[in-house]
Amino acid sequence: MRLLHTSDWHLGRSFHRESLHDAQRAFLDHLVAVVREQQVEAVLVAGDVYDRALPGLEAVGLFDDVLHRLAELGVPTVFISGNHDSARRLGVGAGLIDRAGIHLRTDPDGCAVPVLLADRHGPVAVYGLPYLEPALTRERFGLERGGHEQVIAAAMARVRADLAARPAGTRAVVLAHAFVVGGEPSDSERDITVGGVAAVPAGVFDGVHYAALGHLHGCQTLAPHLRYSGSPLAYSFSEVHHRKTMWLVDLAADGSVTADRVDCPQPRPLAVLRGRLADLLADEALAVHEEAWVQATLTDPARPAEPMEQLRRRFPHTLQLLFDPEHTPGTEHPSYASRVSGRPDLEVAEGFVRHVRPGSEPDELELRWLREAFETVRQSADHEQELPR
Repeated sequence: MRLLHTSDWHLGRSFHRESLHDAQRAFLDHLVAVVREQQVEAVLVAGDVYDRALPGLEAVGLFDDVLHRLAELGVPTVFISGNHDSARRLGVGAGLIDRAGIHLRTDPDGCAVPVLLADRHGPVAVYGLPYLEPALTRERFGLERGGHEQVIAAAMARVRADLAARPAGTRAVVLAHAFVVGGEPSDSERDITVGGVAAVPAGVFDGVHYAALGHLHGCQTLAPHLRYSGSPLAYSFSEVHHRKTMWLVDLAADGSVTADRVDCPQPRPLAVLRGRLADLLADEALAVHEEAWVQATLTDPARPAEPMEQLRRRFPHTLQLLFDPEHTPGTEHPSYASRVSGRPDLEVAEGFVRHVRPGSEPDELELRWLREAFETVRQSADHEQELPR
């Protein structure tokens, strides 16, 4: 059986305030084309369909459109909810949508209820494990305590029990949204550590023929049967070296797996540059990055004038500007307290805004809010001093 494994679409997400709507639409067009051209027999989407629990209308429109197109192809598609999704909202109408061959698995109680498929070699049971937040799912699995490892292990125990009751030779596929030990994270994943260690051992997924994983944004293979597809688009500059792909998986009659990567279209390449401003502007070797989305870290000892404006004259798609000044060997790094000592409160606050939002100055409205906030605090302090003791 030929499977297409993808995950972490994050529909509705932007890239440093750059809209990715058109890029996400292009990816979904590509996915549908791959399903058609590669004669895919089932599509697996391992969570984080949306970027947030309350997705915007444009994101919902993309999802609605791809559902209709996949249903028209007659190719079964299995979705699970991820930690960014609202399981309840994503799963609305799941019972009705099932009839169209679109299977939304968002309820932990349905972990051991597979989508049953078949090819010329026999049955394939596809189990969907949505993101299992320990605090919300322990009791449903009969656990008094435990973290991600325990709840996923409990869910997989149910999967193995159901599989054991099925005809001999039934091949098993599981979708899961989790951080598995050995996986390489990036900066764009939301931390799922709550009340304990987030990572789960790979052995939790023993007993199935293929585990289609979601959550980590880099495509990676932990074992021949245990893979992350990664996100189809880059969502942080930490992904500059990622090759964004989907897995085209062939599941043989004996349950063995072969897999090939299918590249996803990218709106722009990423570039991470570092150096003094004058060097970045003059280095001819950097011409290859002039149409890329750029993150630049300036190492000038003193902050240059209008650095973002200068960078964008050569690299018009510079999105993030960072500063890491060079220091002369032997000189001491002044403490934060010494650097701000004697400076007005408003000036310190403005500097903080620039620090956490590199390359972007506070605008007039933000400056007015800061002034009003400091004035309110000052008046409150004056009032307290006037109160009788």
